[in-house]
Amino acid sequence: MDDNSPPAATTTGFQPVLDLIDQSMDASLQRLFAFLRIPSISTDPAYATQCHAAANWLISDLMSMGFNTELVETKGHPIVTAHLESANPDARTLLFYGHYDVQPVDPLDLWTADPFDPRLNTLENGKKVICARGAADDKGQLMTFVEACRAMLQVQGGLPAHIRICIEGEEESGSGNLPLFIKEHAAALQADIALVCDTGMWDGDTPAVTTSLRGLLYEEIIIRCADRDLHSGLYGGAARNPIHVLSAIIASLHDADGRIMVPDFYAGVSEPSASVLDGWRKLDLNETNFLGPIGLRRSAGETGRMLIEQVQSRPTCDVNGIVGGYTGVGAKTVIPAQASAKISFRLVGEQDPDPIRENFRAFVQSQVPDDCSVEFVSHGGSKPFHVPTDRPELERAVAALKDEWRVTPAVIGSGGSIPVVGEFKRALGLDSLLIGFGLDDDRIHSPNEKYDLKSFHKGIRSWARVLAALG
Repeated sequence: MDDNSPPAATTTGFQPVLDLIDQSMDASLQRLFAFLRIPSISTDPAYATQCHAAANWLISDLMSMGFNTELVETKGHPIVTAHLESANPDARTLLFYGHYDVQPVDPLDLWTADPFDPRLNTLENGKKVICARGAADDKGQLMTFVEACRAMLQVQGGLPAHIRICIEGEEESGSGNLPLFIKEHAAALQADIALVCDTGMWDGDTPAVTTSLRGLLYEEIIIRCADRDLHSGLYGGAARNPIHVLSAIIASLHDADGRIMVPDFYAGVSEPSASVLDGWRKLDLNETNFLGPIGLRRSAGETGRMLIEQVQSRPTCDVNGIVGGYTGVGAKTVIPAQASAKISFRLVGEQDPDPIRENFRAFVQSQVPDDCSVEFVSHGGSKPFHVPTDRPELERAVAALKDEWRVTPAVIGSGGSIPVVGEFKRALGLDSLLIGFGLDDDRIHSPNEKYDLKSFHKGIRSWARVLAALG
């Protein structure tokens, strides 16, 4: 994928900004380290004060650059907003989203150092990495954008676009207060397109623009049979076992080729174009390089589909947890009264979680014996998202990234779900460009989280180029 063609015209005369970014790396790292030292764990109420501290740190930093800022209180943790107008009244308006909250650090004993004492480490292969909780998810990522704005303001005295910034503090705990915030602040958040830096690169040398995200439907089913746990010696063979009922239902969700058997499940699922499929083949994602590092050798997805299709463009159904009967130490011979499972569906294309939920529940109910019962618990859902491939902003962003990395960026889908992207589309009518610089081995949500120094440095340079191209 190497490409030694000259830089595109979008960044002509832009070298002084890139030079300042290079010269300011030590200062940029010190600012990031100060941010990382704040233990802004959103899911634990004990860290509420620290979440406010992280929000206030951002407010102070953005104000020092000339942004108009506001700390918006919610029922949970505050949201940071900022805006700065371009000197060009006809410039595009760009909305940038990130989050300042982080995951808990448990288990603490698996960390090699204090999770909130950021440091620059050198790995065995010579690669330099930033180590701390939040280094990659999402403080390091969002600071690549902030530092790019800082350099452009210092060199050029302004920004090439009208910038709106929205940084929340509850992404790691469900973003419960974000939809209401977006609804109430819709006018202030209006933009031509949203920019989200919470994704990753294709590999350490190849950037990526994520243009689609799978949606999500998450259901819990509880099967109840007898009105109490039963002695398996007295009732075995006669009494219905809810684990057996539940297991049969789970087994019926897929056929032998891996297709999902819920009626009308594939309504709204479209096939990628021939050109898209050809581009994916060139990325050479295979069982060895994708599954090998996690100790697996064989794909379990739909028969006849490339692995990259299975993880990006095809819907899925997975059992995320199952509970029933005695699970303690030793033996206890019981037929349990109930068994439960949590099941998630990743959705693509135009799939709608609401009718799929109804069809799934009817599918399960049809298999429950008439002397047993089933209870359903909803754990939410979101529609899939995709950016139209003919948007000019996508083309310009790809060209800007190619200028920086000197390779053709991967334009890919993501198997994950980022609810804010769907919320921007639903509430504001905004498409989003997802441009991030994380790597698969960054250990996000795990002990010893890291962010490559190269990702941080070239991420700043990349955002400066993207802003220039989009502005």
